[in-house]
Amino acid sequence: MAVVGALPGPRTVTWPKALAVLLLVAAASLIVWQRAYRTVEMMLAGGLISLFTSDGVYVASQRQTVYFGLGSETPFGLRMSPECTSAFLLLPLLLVGAVMIALRPRISRQVLVALGISMVVLVLVNQIRLLMLVGLIDWLGTDQGYYLGHTMFGSLISVLGGAAALVLFVWLATRQRKVK
Repeated sequence: MAVVGALPGPRTVTWPKALAVLLLVAAASLIVWQRAYRTVEMMLAGGLISLFTSDGVYVASQRQTVYFGLGSETPFGLRMSPECTSAFLLLPLLLVGAVMIALRPRISRQVLVALGISMVVLVLVNQIRLLMLVGLIDWLGTDQGYYLGHTMFGSLISVLGGAAALVLFVWLATRQRKVK
């Protein structure tokens, strides 16, 4: 027996809606705590650089700086500024992912997988950019190596890597599954 004219019960929050909100919170957190994120990025870079050099590497976490070539005649320090972090390349993916999940809840799992893979790609691209910069500074010296590595090739790697990650994200998140 149904009651005619009864008001509907309280609206429940669905899992996809909560997930979309969680992605928005993650994006906001990345902005608020981008300094901590940069610290983690530089610690990762320091570990990777130490795999390729025996001259000594030191990460100054409080300054988001990695020093390399410590045993050489030309030690150098790279500071991760807010403009050079992968955090701000991740933001659009988180925001687009939240919107996609909110608009098309049935593809939530697909969007999350695409987001995870694309985020890893962006972090790796930024690490490759940093390793390339270190290599060019070591090879060509501070002036020429830094200029080419940061201004020219670093920007190219970031733009191409960011575009590739975005295309990968959209393709993975929206592709149709084959029905068997």
